[in-house]
Amino acid sequence: MSNNQMISTAADRVRSLSDSIAQGLEVGQRYVALLNQLTSTKDPKELLAATEKLEGLSLENAFVKFPQHYQLADYYLLLMARMLELNNESGLTIEENDIHHQLLAKISPMEDQERFTFEIDPRNGGAFFAEQHHHEPLFYLNLKHQILKFSNRALVDFFIVRQTQKFSDLDLQAVVQPMIKFALLLEKQLDFVIDLGILETGNGARFRLQKPDLPLTIIDRLFVKTTDTDYMLLSLPQNNGAELRLDQNVRLQLAFDPDDYSQEWSFRVLDSEERVSFFDVLLHYPLVREWYLDNREFLAVRTDAMIFAADEPENLTMTTPDQPASQIEQPTADLVETKEAEEKED
Repeated sequence: MSNNQMISTAADRVRSLSDSIAQGLEVGQRYVALLNQLTSTKDPKELLAATEKLEGLSLENAFVKFPQHYQLADYYLLLMARMLELNNESGLTIEENDIHHQLLAKISPMEDQERFTFEIDPRNGGAFFAEQHHHEPLFYLNLKHQILKFSNRALVDFFIVRQTQKFSDLDLQAVVQPMIKFALLLEKQLDFVIDLGILETGNGARFRLQKPDLPLTIIDRLFVKTTDTDYMLLSLPQNNGAELRLDQNVRLQLAFDPDDYSQEWSFRVLDSEERVSFFDVLLHYPLVREWYLDNREFLAVRTDAMIFAADEPENLTMTTPDQPASQIEQPTADLVETKEAEEKED
């Protein structure tokens, strides 16, 4: 090989190295710009766009290393915190783990006991907002499909089973409020489809049971519990269930639609101002909570599946609280369910 050829080959290699370094630096510049947009913009749409672009940005480069950078779960948490901040909603603050540089959320008044963050779903994309002791997936967020869905099972396990002995009902309501407000903001400002599950307060919401059949002895057990209390348990006019009349004009129904051939049982909460959810009833009324947990095998509320079509990634089907399950398309062999759908009971 001549000297000229050797010099030419060496120059090509230097140019190749230079180009690779330049590409890595360009990625770094895009990364910094997106981080600035995520942390500084006051426009919800720009906030969402920055999070989505960060989700698709790879910092892997053979010649330029980024020794410290945030992870996808951190961007989701920043999105949540910024959406709340832009709308003057308080209660949630973010701290950074000094060892792993992971972002964690604190929610008042549980800030001394629990931490929350997003956990990425590697199977379907999106992420679960989970507490960090038992990793209960309280809700699922998918930016691509623009959905947010609460897990009834996780809400009951974390708040009703584990926390009611440690915190008051009002404290636990305060903890769940930033999650509800975040969901409602996504729906209102960014056109997300949301499912509040047992957090829904509308009188039209029906919380369907996981099991199709309900032994009537379960209702009898509630009747026994109401003895010597101020609460009244009455049969519904069509003998299709019962209604428990609580205080403050709150009524809890457990019934099936007599005109529906499936006769699926469901809970329904009725109050004049539509401010009370089934979750609230479980928090506020120990009698109902104990009866529900003692008979959870039969009373567990369904968490309906969110289903992605494998060959049509843009197609998403989900059940909202007041939408009958019979109206939802059933999954076929080529459909993939999310982690939430794998949970059989709330």
